[in-house]
Parts: sequence; C-alpha cells; structure tokens
Amino acid sequence: MIKEYEENGYLVLEGFVGESELQKLREVAVQFHQSWKQGSARLYNEGAVNSAYLTAKKHLKDSERELLFKFIGSVKLMGVVSSIMGGRPAFMNTQLFFDPVNEGQRSYWHRDPQYHMSIDEQKQSLLGPNVVHFRVPLVDEPGVELVPGTHRRWDSGEELDVRLEQNGRKNYEDLSSGVNVKLNAGDLLVFDAGMIHRGIYGMGRLSLDILFCDSVPKLVKFVDDSCLPNSDMLTKLEDASAFSRAVEIKFRNRFMEAKSV
Repeated sequence: MIKEYEENGYLVLEGFVGESELQKLREVAVQFHQSWKQGSARLYNEGAVNSAYLTAKKHLKDSERELLFKFIGSVKLMGVVSSIMGGRPAFMNTQLFFDPVNEGQRSYWHRDPQYHMSIDEQKQSLLGPNVVHFRVPLVDEPGVELVPGTHRRWDSGEELDVRLEQNGRKNYEDLSSGVNVKLNAGDLLVFDAGMIHRGIYGMGRLSLDILFCDSVPKLVKFVDDSCLPNSDMLTKLEDASAFSRAVEIKFRNRFMEAKSV
C-alpha cells in the first residue's frame, strides 16, 4: 500500500466504510449540505463544487459533529493515515464535494497549492511538507482524474499549459497523462493534495473529504479552531492524536507570537 502510494501519489481502498457507518455519515453530510446551501446560496448558484468546515458548529448539532470526530479519530482511519504519512500527521480540515448547479459546468485540472503559491513555490512544495486527502464517497460516483507521479514531479509542457491556461489551452481540456479513478460508496481514496487532479461531476456525487497535513506550523496555521474537538470530545476518540497535534501546534504558535510582541 505504501509503495503504491509513494509511486503514484494515490491509492484506493475499496469498501473501506461499511454500509451502516456509511449511512450515518451520509445523513450528517446531507444535513450539513442543506444548511450550507441555505447560508451560501449565492456561492452555490455561482458554481461551487465543494464546501468546508463540516466539524464546526455552524451547520451541525453536537451529536452530528461527534459522529464525524469519531470517524476521523477512529483507529481504522488513523491507521491508514499514519501508514501513508508516517511521522506525526495533524488534522487540517474537512470538505464536502458535490455536483455544481449547472450540469454543463466543466471540471478543471489543478494542484491545490496553486491558489496561494507562486510557480517557484509550487515547485518547492513537491519536496514537502505534505497535505493529503482522504476521501470517502457517500454515494457511487464517477470519481476523479489524477496524473500519477505528479506529487513528486513538475508538470510536463502540456500539463502546465492546460492547468494554468497558457498558450491557448483551457484547464478543462483532457490530458493524455490523466487516469480516471472511479469510486463506489464506501471506498477510500487517498491522494496527495499537490498532485495534478480534477473531479468528475455527475451521479449526484457527495464525497466526504478529510485533509491531514504534516505537523508543521506553516500548515497547521490554516486549521480553524471551531473545527477542532474540545477536551471532553478528545477523550471519546479511539485515536485523537491528529487533533491533539493540531491543538498543540496552534497553542504553541500563539505562545510564540505573544512572546515576540
């Protein structure tokens, strides 16, 4: 499993989540999605394909948040996270991926860091630190397209032109190097956030995406405090280590900032 991930930048564990647990996650995700759409109607209608911060209090009850925390902090999931990432992974965020309102909207090739990094910074990010997606489709879906190996190598000429829409190319055009990875409900897709990828819309997709990162301040600073479990909740988790690391690093960052003032 580790060798496959290191070589390609992704892997799929089929049937990772059982039907009973999947149904509970689906119900919570639907509740979040309905509430989020009401509060973000303009964004949704303008073409959004994902939302974030599922574990915050804004859209879910404490019991629903607890279900998500327990899934994220389960021995089963954290075992995979630790095997893939090694070291001391930290919780970063949750996202929900869905179909756009406009059925004709096209998906687009990207690397996650491109939206806040220069080209040189994007190249440097291939050396780490790492952010990794752990995605569970809650219904059968078309999946995603990925360019294997691009978690460790820079774009080819074609890939860069398409991704950044250079030289007359568009970011929705097909890439000869792309691989289609179909997903069924309950599978677990693991992929590096820095690799070239795009979602595939259709089939009423609804995917729960959990992001983990290496335990470094420059990544953990993006973790929203409201998305972290409180001390009482931490004691209820089978493996709270990823949450605890995020809390610890954020506390340390604040201490150092206050000390420097």
